[in-house]
Amino acid sequence: MRALLYMAGRSGEQNFVSIREMSEHLNISFHFLTKILQSLTQAELLISYRGPSGGVAFNRTPDQILLSDVVHVLEGSDFFDTCLLGLPGCGRANPCPMHAFWQEIRGSLKEKFETISLAEMGTTAQQRSLRLIP
Repeated sequence: MRALLYMAGRSGEQNFVSIREMSEHLNISFHFLTKILQSLTQAELLISYRGPSGGVAFNRTPDQILLSDVVHVLEGSDFFDTCLLGLPGCGRANPCPMHAFWQEIRGSLKEKFETISLAEMGTTAQQRSLRLIP
């Protein structure tokens, strides 16, 4: 998500962003970031280009990509409907330690993720000078 917000906050640039640049700037493992971005490319949220001026770019404008689109690719389309800890059979009869907490907030969280775009989050981060680096 940090890499996508980094890309979205680049003042409307549509150029390819180097994965190495993002990795170094955001202090994220290059190999980890590459795998994540490959998943997003396979899901057609991003496009990639190899070579010296290569990298990744949005396949659609960031205002057309919702946070839920990213969650669905990276966590699965049932993320908001299943156990937060990934435990099978979690439910009222056999709850995990997070069950009551997750059941209470997941609906409102899902609703927010389905209405907020990467562009909105990127603009907010930029306007408020919010940090993306640990």
